[in-house]
Amino acid sequence: MPMLDLRDGTRLYYKDWGQGAPVVFAHGWPLNGDMWENQMMFLASQGYRVIAHDRRGFGRSDQPWHGYDHNSFADDLAELLAHLDLQNVTLVGYAMGGGEVTRYVGRHGSARISGVVLIGATTPKLGQSEDYPHGVPKVVFDNVRSGLMEDRAEFLRGFARLFFSTGSDDDDVSEGRLAHVHQMALQGSLKAAHDAVTACAETDYRDDIGRFDVPVLVIHGERDAFVPFDATARQAAALFPDATLKVYPGAPHGILFTHKDQLNQDLLQFLTR
Repeated sequence: MPMLDLRDGTRLYYKDWGQGAPVVFAHGWPLNGDMWENQMMFLASQGYRVIAHDRRGFGRSDQPWHGYDHNSFADDLAELLAHLDLQNVTLVGYAMGGGEVTRYVGRHGSARISGVVLIGATTPKLGQSEDYPHGVPKVVFDNVRSGLMEDRAEFLRGFARLFFSTGSDDDDVSEGRLAHVHQMALQGSLKAAHDAVTACAETDYRDDIGRFDVPVLVIHGERDAFVPFDATARQAAALFPDATLKVYPGAPHGILFTHKDQLNQDLLQFLTR
């Protein structure tokens, strides 16, 4: 398996398919790079080089005790781009991965980057605070952490269903998709999953957003039950200097699966702009 030895000795797994202009994907909590298989298969078939890593602590990457914060995640991504010597990269971040790529630009600049796509992302800030009343209340994240500590396997089984939920009685998702998401979630370490909840909740990307000088496409499910639209994408689209917002009516958090064809076409349109 292709592994990158990071600055602290952590080994980062990544997959690298196809040839052409590079597109680098950053996955969501608590999954891994396999969640992008539909998008990677499509874009590689369209003549793009597609790369997805498993964030430290998740998937096939090492599981160190420390480093589950967005500065570390962004620095890991920077090492990956440098290792592969990528230029004119389109970064695509989903949920927590959206925070990762946003912090990357804020911390490392856009010299290697031609554009950014944020899908169901946690930007500009997911958790509620005095200066960000739009966010999700702290008790929600407390419950997630306690659920992980009480019975991680069962809690993540419920997460898999919430991933596809719109809060409607007619939500329809295959058992295979539920099993796939659950399996990916269980591949990560408990420590990584626990600490990354805090990173998702408390990281504020507004300063990072102010440093952007590349186009951004913001895509979000209207009925995202995990990363609420009003708490994130609605605010983010107004803050980025050059952003386009696309809202998928009635769509859940898991639009990579439920709306894969629409999403693939939107990605391709952004890449060929």
